[in-house]
Amino acid sequence: MPAPDLPLLYRGKVRDVYAVDNQHLLMLASDRLSAFDVILPDAIPGKGEILTQLSNFWFARTAALQANHLTRVALTDILPADQAQALQRRAVVVRRLQPLPVEAIVRGYLIGSGWKDYQASGELCGIALPAGLRLAQQLAEPLFTPSSKAQQGAHDENISFARMVELIGSELAQAVRAVSLALYQHAFAHAWERGIIIADCKFEFGLDAQQQLVLMDEVFTPDAARFWPRDAWQPGHNPPSYDKQFVRDYLETLDWNKQPPAPHLPAAVIAATLQRYQQAYTLLTGEPWKGQA
Repeated sequence: MPAPDLPLLYRGKVRDVYAVDNQHLLMLASDRLSAFDVILPDAIPGKGEILTQLSNFWFARTAALQANHLTRVALTDILPADQAQALQRRAVVVRRLQPLPVEAIVRGYLIGSGWKDYQASGELCGIALPAGLRLAQQLAEPLFTPSSKAQQGAHDENISFARMVELIGSELAQAVRAVSLALYQHAFAHAWERGIIIADCKFEFGLDAQQQLVLMDEVFTPDAARFWPRDAWQPGHNPPSYDKQFVRDYLETLDWNKQPPAPHLPAAVIAATLQRYQQAYTLLTGEPWKGQA
């Protein structure tokens, strides 16, 4: 994967961000994979293309619900032709925004850290739940449970809505919560018809120069959501998934403290992870996955 001839501003867990001008950035999705907020030493070949193309699909579907960071600037407008061709399926030109210091998480099912929280306290991120719920059970209604944004190498932490208000203000916090729930409900309905349950998801938002809320980064990808086969879901059981939970489950079998350095992934786990990402793309978009030619 060639690096664009632009100044590198930031290298995240998955995405590299380059400066274009005062109003635009180039966002490049690598094939890196993180789990438990740690970047794994082995990439998933082609993963960055899937993340970018699936995000673009969802950004187009949800544009009427929420403005997003995509622009009409083409890669060929800012890069040499050979670089633009090589990166066309994994890079996009986006608006420069002021990122909010929180992640917006919507949970529709009791799984992952939410299940662990419920087992320990009877609550999900400070929200009291009825007794007797089972693993992977659908919640009575989707819940908004924000988290802090940790520095690279550190772990995100669930925070209360009250803490989110302290961080970004009441009006903005309420707007983020409302649009996050609306986005989840919209995508859940589409995915359900395609045979996929979106169990939970996370969003990132920023503010533009006019202080308007903008959806950014990625949306409803296997890195940013939990996808289950609808026909395999059953409360009380950990469902199979079309997302990186497959990798998390493998890592949970190892004697690893979830701190860097992360262990290597076997070739079979890498191949099976890529297959799941491709399946998610195909089911959600209705189009067979076709990688970079």
